[in-house]
Amino acid sequence: MAVATLTLSSKNYSSWSLRGWLLCRLAGLRVVEQMVALDDPENRAELLLLSPSVLVPRLTHEGASVWDTLAIAEYLHELYPNVGMYPADRKARAHCRSVSGEIHSGFANLRSALPMNLKVRHSKFPVFPGARPDIERVETIWAECLDSYGGPWLFGDEPTVADAMFAPVAQRFLTYAVAVSRKSADYCETINSWPLMREWIEDARAEPDEMIELETEF
Repeated sequence: MAVATLTLSSKNYSSWSLRGWLLCRLAGLRVVEQMVALDDPENRAELLLLSPSVLVPRLTHEGASVWDTLAIAEYLHELYPNVGMYPADRKARAHCRSVSGEIHSGFANLRSALPMNLKVRHSKFPVFPGARPDIERVETIWAECLDSYGGPWLFGDEPTVADAMFAPVAQRFLTYAVAVSRKSADYCETINSWPLMREWIEDARAEPDEMIELETEF
């Protein structure tokens, strides 16, 4: 059987790489990780939000090459429809796809104001006012899901594609000590305590490289 390869960017800075990796692990697909160097021009452009497209992560599996996180999710769901990547209920599944698509395509102000950085924790951080509506919308999504499906994950007892998509946002809130509701804070801790998240964070902290542009100090 051909070995699946997942091309990744920085584990410390790349929210998209985290999403793709979590999706593969949720599906139970073991992959060989292939890292792209931080000094690669296209990689830096993506991490600094200067590129109109995001080509990493990229899953290569049995002749298929898939590089968009939602495309990766759908590809894995087709391969492994019974592992629970999406809720079993039709309406909940549609809801899961909707919120996953929303975080995938929007929230530009949040991304730029709170860049992903898993190596640091700020006790105080001035959040750009333009990011506040994005933060409020994320909290609304989380509250609706947690209230509707009972938590601790967005769609019930087990993590789904939606949790993989929102995991980087939860980590951003923790990194920058964003003031959120108790419900949102509890969800952030659920993500942070996730064994898969802890594994990723450990690898991120071991990365030697730094991008000065993303090392904000306040």
